[in-house]
Amino acid sequence: MRRLTAMMMALCLVLSLSAAAFAAEGEELLPAPDFTDVDTSAIEGVDDGVFTVGMECAYAPYNWTQMDDSNGAVPISNVPGAYANGYDVMMAQRICDAYGWELEVVSSAWESLTPAVQSKTMDANIAGQSMTADRMAEVDMAGPYIYATIVCLTTADSEYADATSIADLAGGTCTSQSGTIWYDTCLPQIENADILPPAETAPAMIMQLETGTVDFVCTDLPTAMGAVSKNDNLVILNFEGTDGDFQFADEAERAENVNIGISVLKGNTELLDAVNAVLDEYTADDFNALMDYAISVQPEI
Repeated sequence: MRRLTAMMMALCLVLSLSAAAFAAEGEELLPAPDFTDVDTSAIEGVDDGVFTVGMECAYAPYNWTQMDDSNGAVPISNVPGAYANGYDVMMAQRICDAYGWELEVVSSAWESLTPAVQSKTMDANIAGQSMTADRMAEVDMAGPYIYATIVCLTTADSEYADATSIADLAGGTCTSQSGTIWYDTCLPQIENADILPPAETAPAMIMQLETGTVDFVCTDLPTAMGAVSKNDNLVILNFEGTDGDFQFADEAERAENVNIGISVLKGNTELLDAVNAVLDEYTADDFNALMDYAISVQPEI
């Protein structure tokens, strides 16, 4: 029995070490399915074999800019010498690998993303965009490609660090990123909140918190986790599943505000279906594992 126990413990150790080594190689996480036998030559946008994707390249851990190709980063086509990486790049690469497409990443301001798809400048946006009804009136969206809980982020020494509901945030000074449901829908639910003008980017939002300009910010869990991984003085306030959480009219409305999707030109059902076919190969746990890896290799921003 002791020998069997020792053997089992050794096996568990080997498996544990193998899993750790596996996770250390980002390209080995979530291997792409093989759809190279699918003829995509008639799909609008990728008929040239290139999948042109827009993102801010400044929204870690979804996407960021770095100055080398480490950890699978790809060149940013409109920023010579710079490379894009992050969860969005990793998902885009898997979609390309599945069909044998070349990936082209284009850096774009947040407010320009949807117009770029509508004008066919981009084939898709993979940029941490919520699948809201308003956005889906303008573009079609594949996914979700991750499920992102809405949270608040504050500092460890803040009077709000022990908040257990949005009621505990009453009267605080706050902000969020522009053009998001966090700013437009969530922050206004906090009683007497002093809501400052929105930040243009996620890093700018985090900077306002770190410099004491605001008491807390509202964002999604991956963004908050990425920030905490680089600054242990930050605290995540997650009210999910409680009566003190941000409220929506119903669960369908909540889902559209926490599910993150991939934008394509409205009516381009062939590309929509092709992207969804890849995403359907993965589970929510798969998405979370890849997001954890993205956070682990996220550079200082």
